[in-house]
Order: sequence, then structure tokens, then C-alpha cells
Amino acid sequence: MPSKLAHNVGALITAATRRLADSGADSPRLDARLLLAFALGESGRLHGREDEVIPAAQAARFEALLGRRCAGEPVSRILGSREFWSLEFELSPATLDPRPDSETLIDALREIFPDRSAPLRILDLGTGTGCLLLAALSEFPNASGTGVDIDPECISVAARNAEKLCLSDRARMICSSWASEVNGLFDIVVSNPPYIPTSEIESLQPEVRIHDPMGALDGGVDGLDAYRNISESLDFLLAENGIALLEFGEGQGQDVARIMRTAGLTVYGFRNDLAGIQRCILVRRT
Repeated sequence: MPSKLAHNVGALITAATRRLADSGADSPRLDARLLLAFALGESGRLHGREDEVIPAAQAARFEALLGRRCAGEPVSRILGSREFWSLEFELSPATLDPRPDSETLIDALREIFPDRSAPLRILDLGTGTGCLLLAALSEFPNASGTGVDIDPECISVAARNAEKLCLSDRARMICSSWASEVNGLFDIVVSNPPYIPTSEIESLQPEVRIHDPMGALDGGVDGLDAYRNISESLDFLLAENGIALLEFGEGQGQDVARIMRTAGLTVYGFRNDLAGIQRCILVRRT
């Protein structure tokens, strides 16, 4: 940012908003405010502080963060965290950046299990940050659960998130290739597996293609490899009356349903995300 600008909150945000808009950011002013608050070492609001002078060292830090955002790095990656279901989750390069679309699974859980006091047993396959499991546990205070991921770094991040959210006493994280190391029966199985066809990876937005881990994106030739794997284990994972909720990509619903039925499972229904796009399949044992 040009040194001739006064280092006050208002001037910095105005200049940064212009630069971010020119770089193609979807929400330039919000991004500018979030990055400036982070540069100041604060999470509080900046409203009413427009005339506050910022020390040169913190202005320089803001400039460095702004440069990363203008180059296409997502704000959540720069901040090292993402809000999901009104909870804050640490990210790492090994974890998928949680998206609001995935909250569809938690909405569906609340609808299917209206008794919040139920002592549910929950399994999250491919847990990443642990966002699905931990959001579910936050809604069901008597529930317990297991988060599974093949990447040890994801398991470490998920465990730290559980501790920060005061849920570690009810959440266990284990390293496993899908359900290969999982024992026991579960009332709920949730998963947001990789579902992008390999040939489409290069066409993804740079924020996703460059900054999300490939293992959490690439679903194989047709994008459905993970669903075939998961379908083979649901019959021995689901308790009686248990239900699996699986996220999938736009237009994949009927293909995922066919995989589940071929494995002898019952498709209980679908749920749409906030944009009205079919996003989640509900599956039971036959």
C-alpha cells in the first residue's frame, strides 16, 4: 500500500477495498476489514474506529496479508480459521476449508432427530477439521462421536478443534482409510467425501484448486469413488434405525443413490442446500 497514505483505519480499509475489488474479490470490503482486524491482532469490530492511527508495523503486516488475498489466497486460509455452524475451526493445508453448503447435513440432522437429549453415536468419515462431527455434537449434548481421516495432520487439527470447543470429552479422532479401522455401531454417519471428477479439477476456481488439499477434492474418474467405498461399509456401521447423511456435488444425486441401492441400502431421501441445489442424500440399512 502506498506509503503516502495515512495509516488510519478508514484510509487503509478504503484503499484495500479498492485493490481487492480490482483483483476480483467477491466481498472486498468485508475481506479488507477481516484482514485489518487480524493484522491488528484483534477479532473485534472496527466500526467507529475509522480515525484511529495504526502503527507502521501493523500497517505493513496488513499490506502483506492484503497482497496474499489479492493473489487469490482465501481469507480463511490467511486467517487460519473458518466459521462453520457458528463455531470457529482451525484450518491447515491438510484440511478442506468447510463451506456453508455442508451445513445442510447438520440442518437435516436436527430435523431427523428432534430430541436434542438423545445419546446418539456419531461417525464422521473424512473428518478434516472435524466440523461436521463437532457441529453435530454441539447440537446434541448427550451424543458422542468418532472422526476418521486418513491424514494424521487432519486428525491433529480436528483434535485441537474439539479441545478448543470443549468437546474433546465426547469426540474421538482416529487415523483410518475410511472405515477400515472403525469398530462399533453408529446412529448417525456423516461424510463430505471428495466428489470432483479428476478431469474437472483443473477447471475449479484457483481458491479451491490451489489451496484445498487434492485428496479432499479428487473423487476419481467419475467423482464417485468415495461413495462406492462408503456404501460397502454402511451396512455394518449403521445401528438399527441409524441413518447416513452424505454430501455430494451438483447433479450427482441419482448416481450416488444408485450406488447405495446397489449395495443393498435404502435411500431415505435428499436435502437441498440454501441455493436450492440437491446436496445431501439420506441412507438407511434395508
